[in-house]
Amino acid sequence: MSDSTPAVEGATPLLEMRQVNTHYGAVHALKDVNLAIYAGEMVCLLGGNASGKSTTLKTLLGMVKPSSGQVVLDGEVVNDRSTAYRVERGVTMVPENRRLFQRLSVRENLQLGAYLRNDSAGIASDLEWVFELFPRVKERLSQKSGTLSGGEQQMVAIGRALMSRPKVLLMDEPSMGLAPALVKQNFELIEQIHAAGLTIFMVEQNANMALSIADRGWVLQTGRVVLDDTAENLLTHPDLRASYLGEA
Repeated sequence: MSDSTPAVEGATPLLEMRQVNTHYGAVHALKDVNLAIYAGEMVCLLGGNASGKSTTLKTLLGMVKPSSGQVVLDGEVVNDRSTAYRVERGVTMVPENRRLFQRLSVRENLQLGAYLRNDSAGIASDLEWVFELFPRVKERLSQKSGTLSGGEQQMVAIGRALMSRPKVLLMDEPSMGLAPALVKQNFELIEQIHAAGLTIFMVEQNANMALSIADRGWVLQTGRVVLDDTAENLLTHPDLRASYLGEA
């Protein structure tokens, strides 16, 4: 057990990778990766381009099947389970570059986030929560999503993910494509959602920003976890500071 593992005796991770190897043909993308995400945490996965960050998310979501090892969701091995099954069980992602349905309205995008649910009262309640978090989203409900600013699109993308009522929210490069002035605002939004009790696993290249709000972090290089520690320790780690990540 590393120093960064939460000191909760007998706690079961919400989402876990155990000795996972993932291949794309002959390319060995993930190499014996171990990750554990516990309820209530905000944790981040850092790494440069081609480090394996996106493959990690795809493997957790079931878009890519590991060639060996296990993906475990709330105690259940889900290697052979579909992405839809994992979403139903509480894993949802805010994708890189938001990926909203540009021609659909904000309301329609939010409704799509709840497509696997049939609890109309719960859906209505969660929609009100999204409006509380992001008042600007409520103001733009009838507007086509493609006409929104980058910051507004990010709010809608997060809101859409929240409408699935996730146990674990995966975020793929949340700062990507945002103007520098919006990056800080975006991370403040993420902090706000985490403060509401949501467990968050964030993949980011902006190491300093991600670690400033996270509890723990891992650093991935060429498919291997090379550092695993508290966010506070990683921020001052000499190997991290000397690497590409330290320049973020």
